[in-house]
Amino acid sequence: MKLTLRIIIGSLVIFTVACRHEEKKGDSSISTDVINVPSTASGKPATPGSAPVMVFNEEKHDFGKITQGEKVSYSFVFKNNGGSDLVISSAQGSCGCTVPTYPKGPVKPGQESKIDVVFNSEGKSGVVEKTVTLVTNCNPSTKILTIVSTINVPEQE
Repeated sequence: MKLTLRIIIGSLVIFTVACRHEEKKGDSSISTDVINVPSTASGKPATPGSAPVMVFNEEKHDFGKITQGEKVSYSFVFKNNGGSDLVISSAQGSCGCTVPTYPKGPVKPGQESKIDVVFNSEGKSGVVEKTVTLVTNCNPSTKILTIVSTINVPEQE
């Protein structure tokens, strides 16, 4: 009787350990199929060629030399070269001095739109590089725009 009880308990321990190991193994591996599933703005899975595609005229703009305290702006123009509506869910500047404005509604296939970026050089000097990170329903879902400027500090009299 004691031997049978030991065998049952031993089997339960082995079974429990084996199941836990299998769960951990399953949890740590993620299929790329789960990650790379582009979708349209409607939330339906995208068929090849139907996903939105965001194409910019340029992704980096140099304001050149500006005077400290000056506010400058630039419009990054893009086109949806995909087959479904492009949606920008957020646009975030790398600091409070870089403020983007973006279209809140969908950008239709073939349509152009823009991301307006205002940069405030107050308190900055020298060569400054800032970014705007866009989150969209494109693949990949993030796009980074860059602005650069050389800020001259006015001489104090």
